[in-house]
Amino acid sequence: MCGIVGLFLKNEALEPQLGALTSAMLATMCERGPDSAGFAVYGQSLDGEAKITLQSSSPEVDFPALAKALENEIAGAVNLTQRATHAVLTCQRDELDTIRAAVRRLAPSVRVMGVGEAIEIYKEVGYPTAVAERFELKSMKGTHAIGHTRMATESAVTTLGAHPFSTGPDQCLVHNGSLSNHNNLRRSLAHDGIQLETQNDSEVAAAYLTWRMKQGLDLGQALEKSLDDLDGFFTFVVGTKNGFGVLRDPIACKPAVLAETDDYVAFGSEYRALVGLPGIDTAKVWEPEPATVYFWER
Repeated sequence: MCGIVGLFLKNEALEPQLGALTSAMLATMCERGPDSAGFAVYGQSLDGEAKITLQSSSPEVDFPALAKALENEIAGAVNLTQRATHAVLTCQRDELDTIRAAVRRLAPSVRVMGVGEAIEIYKEVGYPTAVAERFELKSMKGTHAIGHTRMATESAVTTLGAHPFSTGPDQCLVHNGSLSNHNNLRRSLAHDGIQLETQNDSEVAAAYLTWRMKQGLDLGQALEKSLDDLDGFFTFVVGTKNGFGVLRDPIACKPAVLAETDDYVAFGSEYRALVGLPGIDTAKVWEPEPATVYFWER
């Protein structure tokens, strides 16, 4: 049992409130997943720039050392902003692959949580409200966000095992459920060059969608394909730079509720995650149908 929340803003006027609204939603899901939590926030991308979100168990040592090593490597200043155990490294978009490879080489103990033009990912072991406070989620702004509270059932309680999982630029996935064919999928994805960081079945689902989108599908089409290829119980909420998708398996035993107004689309594992949103009293509220893709894109 895990908890999922998601908020996709249509109204730009709400963007300064994205973090505060998402934080309040996440707090309602604590008992559904008390062991770890995480969230992805999509902000406005800056022309020509990209971001790498990093995590370290020794941030006060690792991040300054990494910044200095990178400055020596590229012979220039490095823009690295720390938030607790995470940091966001900003670079030129055309240097992203080079900088990411340098991070792995220069600081093998530093983990890459996600990369892209808009996405930042923060996740840690701990009670969800404490995780949100640690990273100051309430202060963040952006266009859309996805959050998760985890109750581990099949893999260890670790930072890397927390959600969201990101396996492609500006992509992330959170999952409530359990996949039964993830080991076979893992081998198939590895054969196609996609390497995973954990033994978590949810990371396999994220990588599967990345693989499909690399074939030229959009998020909605990739989710449609997953109905043929993924076995098990799942509710997915997925983000891309411009998109927000929801999918439940054909049995749909995991709870889910959607709400939509002219200002936003919101998802919660339970309705109580949505009750504090502006205009919820007049929103269209419904339970997403089994084996049906819901997909919004700006």
